[in-house]
Order: sequence, then C-alpha cells, then structure tokens
Amino acid sequence: MSTEVAKEADIKRNWLIIDLDGQVLGRAATRIAMVLRGKHKAIYTPSVDTGDFVIVINAGKVALTGNKMADKVYHRHTGHPGGLRSITAEKLLQTKPEEVIKKAVKGMLPSNNLGRLMLRKLKVYAGADHPHAAQQPKPLNV
Repeated sequence: MSTEVAKEADIKRNWLIIDLDGQVLGRAATRIAMVLRGKHKAIYTPSVDTGDFVIVINAGKVALTGNKMADKVYHRHTGHPGGLRSITAEKLLQTKPEEVIKKAVKGMLPSNNLGRLMLRKLKVYAGADHPHAAQQPKPLNV
C-alpha cells in the first residue's frame, strides 16, 4: 500500500464564511484552524496546504468564557530594552478585534512556513461587511 500525497492540481479551495456573533473564541478558533489546514477533507496531507479560505465576520462580538476578558493578557516586545508591551483581551477586542481571532488561530497552526501559508487564507473583519461577495462563500457552522 502506498500513501497518497495531495498534488496542487487535485486541491479545490472553497470559500467559507463564519459569523462569530456570540460564539466562544476557543471553540471557533479550533474549527477555523481545522478548515485552514484541510483536515475536513479526505485529501488531507500533513505536509501540503489542502485547506480552504475562511472569512470571519463580527469578530468584535466574540465571547470569552470565565474571567478571560480581564485576566487574559497578550504580550509583545518592541525589540528595545524595556520594550515589553502588554494589553488585556478586553482592550484588544475594543481596539483591534481582528487580532484576537488571528492570534488564537495562529497558535493552533504549525509554526513553520506551511503555517504562515495557511494563515494567509484567513480573512477577519470586525463587522458584518466583507469584500469577498464575488467568491460566493458558503456558511460554516461552529
């Protein structure tokens, strides 16, 4: 028995849309990461990007369970001495809700070139409007 490896010609990429209004962040992020990787397809190959494009709308209305709005802190470093910057999830959701979704999904993808390719297929918007109507996205249930 030989293992089938997905070829670029065999991969058909669909456009899926997910509405995060009232959805839990972690549960939605796992579903999005699975679709970006292509694990929902029979042609899935771990070393090949077989996933679909995902459009996320209403990212600003995502829900966090427990006390995470106040307790969850995102860190980044400017590269200069004393340049550690921290922001809570509540404040980041108010200013840049797209970043919360992207950071959650990025942590669930491979941390290599393949993961960066998969993350490019994620389109996140804070409101209900998006410029991808021409792709005719199908709804994705969480």
